[in-house]
Order: sequence, then C-alpha cells, then structure tokens
Amino acid sequence: MIDTSKAPQLADLKPALEKTFELAKQKITSIDTNYDEGKGSPVFTDGGKYTTRGWTEWTEGFRYGIAILHFDATGDESSLESGRKHTVERMASHVSHIGVHDHGFNNLSTYGNLRRLMLEGRIENNEWEKNFYELAIKVSGAVQAARWSERQGGGFIHSFNGPHSLFVDTIRSCRILMESHRLGHCLMAEGDKPISLLERALQHIESTALFSVFYGEGRDSYDTPDVRGRTTHEAIFNMKDGAYRCPNSQQGYTGFSTWTRGLAWACCGFPEELELLEQLSDEELAPLGGRDKWEALLLKGAKATADFFLQHTPTDGICYWDTGAPNLHKLGDYLDRPAEPFNDYEPVDSTASAIAVQGLFRLARYLEAKGETEEAERYEKAALVTAQSLFSDNYLSTDPNHQGLLLHSIYHNPNGWDTKPAGSKIAAGESSMWGDYHLMELAVYLQRLIEKKPYLTFWTK
Repeated sequence: MIDTSKAPQLADLKPALEKTFELAKQKITSIDTNYDEGKGSPVFTDGGKYTTRGWTEWTEGFRYGIAILHFDATGDESSLESGRKHTVERMASHVSHIGVHDHGFNNLSTYGNLRRLMLEGRIENNEWEKNFYELAIKVSGAVQAARWSERQGGGFIHSFNGPHSLFVDTIRSCRILMESHRLGHCLMAEGDKPISLLERALQHIESTALFSVFYGEGRDSYDTPDVRGRTTHEAIFNMKDGAYRCPNSQQGYTGFSTWTRGLAWACCGFPEELELLEQLSDEELAPLGGRDKWEALLLKGAKATADFFLQHTPTDGICYWDTGAPNLHKLGDYLDRPAEPFNDYEPVDSTASAIAVQGLFRLARYLEAKGETEEAERYEKAALVTAQSLFSDNYLSTDPNHQGLLLHSIYHNPNGWDTKPAGSKIAAGESSMWGDYHLMELAVYLQRLIEKKPYLTFWTK
C-alpha cells in the first residue's frame, strides 16, 4: 500500500523535474541521431538502445510527442523542430490507420500537442498550420470511431485482436473522438448518415466501466470487495448476439488478475474524461442520458481504479507488472516496502505508475473542486509519493549511453519480449516509448502546476 505519511510538497519536485528535462534532451538527440528509422518506429530499449518490436505501430507518436513536450517545458526550439518535422513526415499513416485502437495515443501526442501550443500562444499562430493539425484530429477521431462493435445495450471500439475484443487501454483513445467532436466533426456512414463521435466515445467509456472494471459487486467469483477496482485487460464478446462472455488478458497474467498497465490506462482515463465532461453542454449530453449519468459512471470508475492502485502498490508507488503475478508471493510482504526492480521473481513496471499517477493528480483536483477535500488529499499524497519515486535516480535513466528516460519498463512479460540483464532472472533496466512519454507528460503537468501556468489537458478551450 502506498505510504502517504511522508509525501513531499509539490514544489519539492521542481529540481527533479528540471533534471528530467535535461536528461530528456540527451535522449531525444541520441535517438534522432542514431536510430535507424528504416526498422520501423522505436518501441522499447534492448541494452539501453531503442529497437522496434512488430505488433502494431502504436508508439511512434510518443517519440515525437516527447520532443514537443520538451519544447513545452523548456522552450528548446530544436526539440520543437524535431517534433514538428517528424509529425509532418511520418505521422500521416497513423491518422488514417483503420487497423488499430491507438489513435488517441499517436495523434494527440503529436497533432494535439502542437495545436495546443499554438492556441496557447507558445508557437507562432499560423491559420493554415492550425487547420492542418485540426484536420488530422478530426479525421483520426472519425477513423477510430469507425472501428466499432455492437454489444447488447451499447458498443465499443474494438482492439486489434478483432471485433470481439474490448481493451481497457482504449479509454485513452476516446480522447481523440472527444476532441474531434469538439472541433465540430462526425463520422459519415452509408447514406450520408452522421454518427456522433461524442456518443461513440461515451458508449465505449460505458463499456469499459461495465466490463473492464470490477467493483466488488459479485460479477464473478473473484469480484469481491477486497479487490474492488481490479481491471481485466480484455473483455470478450460473442459477436453473433453481442453478449459479454468473459475476461481475458493479452499482456497480463490472466483475465482474473490485474495487469497494472491496463489498470493505469483506466486510472488515468476516467479522471481525464471527468474533466472534459465539464466542458460539454447540458444540451449535448441530454440526448445521451444526461450529465448526471455520465458523471456518476466516470466517478465510480475513477475512484475504484484509484483505490485499487493505492491498495495494491508498494509503499513508494511503483507497481509490479501484474497484481496476480505467479511468483509475487515469494517476495513476502512486498506491499509493505518499496518496490524492488532487481528482485529474482517478478518485474516491476514503472510505466504503469507513470500513467496512473497522472490520473491520481487529476482525480484529486476534481474532488477538491467538488468539496471532497479528505479524499482529494489522500489521492494527491499518493500521487506525490509516486511522482517522487519516478523522478528519483532509482528510475530516471541518467546514463548518457542509455536512450531511455524511465527505467524498469515492461512490455509483454508473458511473451518474454523484455530484456533480462546478464545474470538476472527477470527483466529490468530498460525503457519504452510509452513510459518515457508519460513521464514527460507528467513532468510538464506538474511543472505547470508549480509555476501556475495553464492547466494541462488533452483538449484546448
């Protein structure tokens, strides 16, 4: 359980954030200079050097997004130029990609961040350039919404596994539908039928809340109150009649245990959409069930997943890769001490913590505004502890020869894709594009809070 008794103050993190931005520049330069783009987009490191891994090209936008965020934090024009140049040259295929559920990852990290910076006045306003970013966001949102499966009582954006498959990850891709909707766009179908992107995003979020998250309400034998907030990576549906069939997992241990990066996507995704809900009008929401319905659903999911993260993560806020991993018991009382990335039994996944912690900060801020100060303080202190760990030398990659930024990332433990150091029984010491990006996004988010700059959101007012 995360120990909040020694939570730092927000301002105490500033030196570590500045160090992170300095290190990030080294990594950006190293990858731009040395990575062979002919291999495909970089995914994770092997021996400290970025390499690819064929599955889907879901990490390319993170690479360029890191450079854009570095400019956001430091004003470094060369980082901006790197992010802009690569976005124009290499991201078009991601806008029109019909085979993935990752549009929110790739395209908001690039086109979305660049548009936001222009609207904030951080980069020079150019109407045609802004139109370019907005067109990419509009099209991406519609293409993602077209990857649709009907279920009994609703629908969802299906994963790359096929129309039967709902991934918990995809709640963060709903952001691209939301932003596309806010730009006035919709998905056009046969007979020129307009399909609301807002409606599809909300239906997908509802499917995630109903079938990817467990609330201790007895949905199955393992859905008990002591594990309220556990998540399953994949929910399976019968596509003949749209009926829900069972939980499953691709990257976790089982469908009945919690793959912590999947948990993290939900832990971050629900609060982000809660924040966005306040930007939507009652008139927009009324035909879809009304504001109260969606606020209750999002808040229930946000609190449950946040509480599970707090209860099932070691004292320093860094989680292991799956809360049901088969050898965790050999670590003894592992939840009562800091995580141990170099143990002999199960790897930690720092990227899960880097994603989840942003959700904790956002949920705390949301609850504080609603007058729920005690809960807000609990989540914020847990977030501060986790952030302090992530930005420490235990997890920051300070080696100039290592191209990653956040150490101890896990991609696919069941498949054995992650590198084990010489003499180690488990994977450790490596980085990933999603981990590095979300650490940078967290750093920019916190820098803006500390320096009282505009609050960071995936949309721009």
